[in-house]
Amino acid sequence: MRKARTYSSQTQEAVRILGLEIARARRARRWTQEELAERAGISDSTLRSIERGSVTASIGVVFELASLLGIPLFGAERDELPALMAQSRDRLALLPARVRSRPSRVEDDF
Repeated sequence: MRKARTYSSQTQEAVRILGLEIARARRARRWTQEELAERAGISDSTLRSIERGSVTASIGVVFELASLLGIPLFGAERDELPALMAQSRDRLALLPARVRSRPSRVEDDF
């Protein structure tokens, strides 16, 4: 039996906000849900679920919808994303490549 996944309130709110932004941008372009779903290659029900803020939607699909609608991701415009990616890679390169668990403390107090 599969355990139900729980999400923090911050995650749930962020997903709802992005869903609302997708719905807003779609309506501003005067696209129906069916039109956007077809452009994204997803079902109408998947799009409705995303616009309602479903946390189970694939992140790739949600980002593709945002891209199709011109919604900036990470607070950056489309042409700024390569620089943002390079910056993230540079910051990651400063950290160790592997993280090992800390050794357990030896209790040698007899």
